[in-house]
Amino acid sequence: MQASRPAPRGALGAIFLIVFLDLMGAGILVPVIPFVVQPYRSDALTVGLLALAFSAAQFAAAPLLGAWSDRRGRRPVLLACLAGTAASYFLFGAAWSLAVLFAARLMSGFAGGSITTAQAYIADISEPRDRAKNFGLIGAAFGLGFILGPALGGALSRISLSAPAYASGTLSLLTLAVAAVTVKETLPPDTRTVHGIRWRDLDPLAQIGGALRRAEFRELMLATFALNFAMAGLQTNFPVFTHARFGLDATGNAILFSFLGLMAAFTQGFLLRRLTRRVSEAALAVWGACLFAAGFAVAAAAHAVWLLYVSVALTALGYGLAGPALTGLISRRAGAGEQGALLGTAQSASSLTRVIGPVWAGAVFDHVSDGAPYWSGVLFSLVAAYWAFHATHARHAPAHEEAAAQK
Repeated sequence: MQASRPAPRGALGAIFLIVFLDLMGAGILVPVIPFVVQPYRSDALTVGLLALAFSAAQFAAAPLLGAWSDRRGRRPVLLACLAGTAASYFLFGAAWSLAVLFAARLMSGFAGGSITTAQAYIADISEPRDRAKNFGLIGAAFGLGFILGPALGGALSRISLSAPAYASGTLSLLTLAVAAVTVKETLPPDTRTVHGIRWRDLDPLAQIGGALRRAEFRELMLATFALNFAMAGLQTNFPVFTHARFGLDATGNAILFSFLGLMAAFTQGFLLRRLTRRVSEAALAVWGACLFAAGFAVAAAAHAVWLLYVSVALTALGYGLAGPALTGLISRRAGAGEQGALLGTAQSASSLTRVIGPVWAGAVFDHVSDGAPYWSGVLFSLVAAYWAFHATHARHAPAHEEAAAQK
């Protein structure tokens, strides 16, 4: 684990604000996308394909952007991503055909490396023991952004269906201005990767395969994938599940997701920062994944609406502890010149789960039972807990930590 530079004054607050504004801009579009698509195609598949286009583009771009930040520094990559995101929102608002809508979502996905770059920025300025709690700031910003964003998007849609997209673009320009003023470069030239971008940097599967071939990262990457696979199925299937079993409408589901955002903000913005003073990242990863599994089990067995709130609380708590802890463990084992590449690879793997996770959840929901996505979520979460435990408690784990310290 490389030594970190002293954090510039207010650096964590600035990066939190940037991520929050960025994610709020994304959240503004959430409630209006199905209605923007309607004039061109009225089927749900098209809406799903738009989401798939974004995740697929992010899957392809995240390792490349991470590797670029290892070579050129965090600041230029972050600014380029924010500028690209702003352009994609304005294009979405001005779209005159379905093809242009898809082009805008692809552009947004390709420019979605701001989260990876923010993680690498945090790794640069944080002591190893503080990384998990500081990575939690991104989760807190995510929770707050997706509470306020959809509410603002719904209100703006009363003006026009283009208004939310233009608002997201304007907010992204504001975020870009904030970043340009507040973000200082955190990766010194002497610690940057010296070789140029290689062809394998353009292949996300090669990047994931390369990480899996390294024993010190293999199980942590697999745990991250399993955890996010379960989460991806939950995020897309939950409204279908709650409507089928309990008859909840859009308003009822909006309240549940707002509660999820609140719990995520509380867990990662407050609770995690206190627990990391007393509990190791390894323990947080294992027990967080177990709590995540408990949340899925409660949902699968739920017979009353109030149990859904228990399920959401447990899943938000579990994911909010395990996700940043796993990211912190990966960052601890990475050298100074590969933080962006490895965190980008982990982000790319998470994007892949948002491509295949919803397909899995939908298939077992349709062909097995309404509780099947949640029982399978229990299984994937427990597998993540096992991999996290084995990665941090097996005999070879201390050797990996010592090797990383020499990088």
